[in-house]
Amino acid sequence: MQTNILSICYLIGSVSFIVGLKMLSNPATARRGNLVSAAGMGIAIFGTLFLYQPAGTGFHNYEWIVGAMIIGTVIGSISARKVKMTAMPEMVSIFNGMGGLCAALISIVEFGRIAQDHSDMHVLSILAGMIIGSVSFAGSMIAYGKLSGKIKDHAFAGQHIFNLVVLLVILVMGAFIILGNSDVPIFIFCCILALSLCYGILFVLPIGGADMPVVISLLNSFTGIATACAGFLYNNQVMLTGGILVGSAGAILTILMCKAMNRSLKNVLIGSFGGTKDTSGPAAGKDGAFKEISLNDAAMVMKYAHKVMIVPGYGLAVAQAQHTCHELEKSLRKNGVDVKYAIHPVAGRMPGHMNVLLAEADVSYDDLLELDPANEEFGSTDVVLILGANDVVNPAAENDPSSPIYGMPILEVGKAKMVIVNKRSMRPGYAGIENQLFFQPNSSMLFGDAKDVLQQLISQIREL
Repeated sequence: MQTNILSICYLIGSVSFIVGLKMLSNPATARRGNLVSAAGMGIAIFGTLFLYQPAGTGFHNYEWIVGAMIIGTVIGSISARKVKMTAMPEMVSIFNGMGGLCAALISIVEFGRIAQDHSDMHVLSILAGMIIGSVSFAGSMIAYGKLSGKIKDHAFAGQHIFNLVVLLVILVMGAFIILGNSDVPIFIFCCILALSLCYGILFVLPIGGADMPVVISLLNSFTGIATACAGFLYNNQVMLTGGILVGSAGAILTILMCKAMNRSLKNVLIGSFGGTKDTSGPAAGKDGAFKEISLNDAAMVMKYAHKVMIVPGYGLAVAQAQHTCHELEKSLRKNGVDVKYAIHPVAGRMPGHMNVLLAEADVSYDDLLELDPANEEFGSTDVVLILGANDVVNPAAENDPSSPIYGMPILEVGKAKMVIVNKRSMRPGYAGIENQLFFQPNSSMLFGDAKDVLQQLISQIREL
């Protein structure tokens, strides 16, 4: 009877994951989708605790299990509530890394027990979960350090070849364990674990900052695959379903991110896009001249415009100006201005960063235009206001074959009648290259913190 009820709990959990993931695809239902998935996970956890009976005896040491759950819940809740939106990518990396670590620990714990019968499929699941989980954990920790600015890009001559050699050694050792007829050597298993952690570090360390959205998606996929391996190991349907969903969603998102940057996954993994901070580009060497616009002039042209497009970027997130930006939008609409937002797929530091940021400020999802629809609108736009975006509006992606971002689809803001760029300074963006847009005739710079500038624009518009 208990086994049947537990199967129903796992079925409910699996279905809730699928339904919740579907709801997450729409901002209007995303919050409920998150709650639905969390409820399904809760049912699966409590069903396992009270209904699962390994070897007919059930679990022991409930005080340790419950204590660990309480501590983890408190830490996770407090961290998630206090984290700033600008630090959300770092938190995603940490949480993702913890998932990979859990999958790796499961494989390590189960290795001694299952290695005795030497079932090839079980040993394969253990090795796959341990290798992929370790790579995901180590890589996610490096990604966290790079996103938070604590770790810089590092590479050495021949590193790509060295990485491939390490990976090959891991696979050869794994094949030896699976195909060996004798007892599995613990030493070799430990070597695989150590090499997997090293590979995760070396795998992410040389990847440039502009490719970090792709890396986060890829590592997320790795964690899902490692979890699916653990689900196969335990014949646990809910772990298997959750792992497959996370793994496949991460893989699809990785492909979409690569497409958004016109990059192949191979180039992301072996390249150094965004890793070289070279500010001497064609735009800088051309004439180096840019013009500024005053707050009063900017407010005037925006108030009397027919259509204004706002392009949010990481600078908006840093200034925590999403609510103020929404206030500006409402002020312009009161004056009869048509206001839309143009969102690049890789704007910010992780996929969907800008969408989440604006949703937090209750910006209507209908006003958010993706890349292609936005590019169709720029030709009929009077004013484009860029708030901290850089690489995603850089014309070098279209007209400079020597640029590292050449070929990346961008927001073609230059088609508008006037472009106002809000930045703190003329420093290059995350990819470390100069932006030709700043020097175009229809572009003007409006320096300052995004939140302060937007507040002053709102005041000026109301006074005009």
